Amino acid sequence: MRKIIYPLLMLLIISISAFALALTNYKVKTPYEVKFSGGRISGVFEDLKANIQFDKENPEQSKISATINVESIATGFFIKNNHAKDALDADNHPTITFVSTAVSKSGTAYQAAGKLTMKGVTKPVTIHFTFDDKGNEGVFKGSFKVVPKEFNITRNGSPDELTIALTVPVTKA
Repeated sequence: MRKIIYPLLMLLIISISAFALALTNYKVKTPYEVKFSGGRISGVFEDLKANIQFDKENPEQSKISATINVESIATGFFIKNNHAKDALDADNHPTITFVSTAVSKSGTAYQAAGKLTMKGVTKPVTIHFTFDDKGNEGVFKGSFKVVPKEFNITRNGSPDELTIALTVPVTKA
């Protein structure tokens, strides 16, 4: 019995190890863009940190998490920057986070379903994205929509909907 179990156990361990090695770790390169627009509001976030483990052939094994520093908001006008920071309650909620719960592929594009947390409120979102693989580097491009009111962002002038567009160049870690 031991003669059968040990080889099977070793095969299982080797299989799991090989599968785990298929995921590629990526680190974000600059310049990247995290743009937002909706209504009369537009701008960028200038401070993005991300942990990306991605396998384009087996995306369901991928994991993506990202954190944006709310203080890094840039609208092109300092008064709007301050209003946006107030609307996001930057003093009490200094970051916006996304953590994927599932990544899938559809044709040549991907979807990362996950949880977005803004202003202390967590909601499900799906980011639709592409990945342009360039060997040791690549570019993730995607977008998703959010409804500010769902995140308790109710300041006058807040749009009904915001589009978040991402262009994130990466290099293999």
